[in-house]
Amino acid sequence: MDIRKVPASAGAEWLLGAFGLLRKSPLGLGLLGLIYAGLSLIVVLTAQSVPALGGALQLVFLLIGPLLLAGMIFAAHEVDEGRKASPGHLLAAIRTGKAWRVITTLAPQIALALVCLVLLYVIVGQANIEKLMEFSVKLQAQAQAQGKIDPDFMAEMMRELPMSRLGLWFIAVAAIAFGAIFFTLTIVPDIMFSDVRLVAAMRRSYRACTQNFLALLVFLLLGFVVMMAYGLGLGILGGLAGLIGGDIAMLLLNGVGNGVFVVFIASTMYFAWKQMLGDGGSDTNAAAELPGVAM
Repeated sequence: MDIRKVPASAGAEWLLGAFGLLRKSPLGLGLLGLIYAGLSLIVVLTAQSVPALGGALQLVFLLIGPLLLAGMIFAAHEVDEGRKASPGHLLAAIRTGKAWRVITTLAPQIALALVCLVLLYVIVGQANIEKLMEFSVKLQAQAQAQGKIDPDFMAEMMRELPMSRLGLWFIAVAAIAFGAIFFTLTIVPDIMFSDVRLVAAMRRSYRACTQNFLALLVFLLLGFVVMMAYGLGLGILGGLAGLIGGDIAMLLLNGVGNGVFVVFIASTMYFAWKQMLGDGGSDTNAAAELPGVAM
């Protein structure tokens, strides 16, 4: 498949396309978000009550996360083609025999995390990291005990920590994350709908993003606005839910909201792949026809 050149407005179309799919199939795609939210909430609640078991579940969820994302992308394709989304689509990577290829997409994420960790030690320093961890534990304990953060404690933390070094580290992480998007934006749908493996998919994603840099920039800028607006709205609703039903209600609402947002992100990735790389070829259609996947 050739890489296509798209206009800058395509970045907005990826977001609008995702909104369109959610309007077209609110129950089908929404159910996928609920399943994702349910699994993540099980992990969070287990980690709080049984830390040892929670750690194991977090590792499992880390491994199946790409499979769930691939399933959501597959469901987005199905809805886009006029079919229905169903929970069975979350197993699409397994049923199409591409589960391991999809799991390998964790590799660049792990590499990115390791690079950021190394930069943290280099820029901030081990002693300051230990101070930061101590302050974080105290902040969490204070928030749980008092329900708010003491301004004097925050001021003390600002004086004790090297804020300039932390700021430099945040800038470096942001730059690295921006560069990583070039290599990862389309890799999951490309693996799902094309006969490519991780390295080839990363290469194709990089070429597609560099050749369509303006579209990518529009997508990221508008996506940031959408994310902030969604986060603000979810925060307000979560606060109201907390007032009415307590911490559990707020946790449930935030979990569901995050699950739906993951479905939205998966849909934008599908549209980015479709416009820049996809051709509606045989792999896509064959996958859609697998028994038990398209429902």
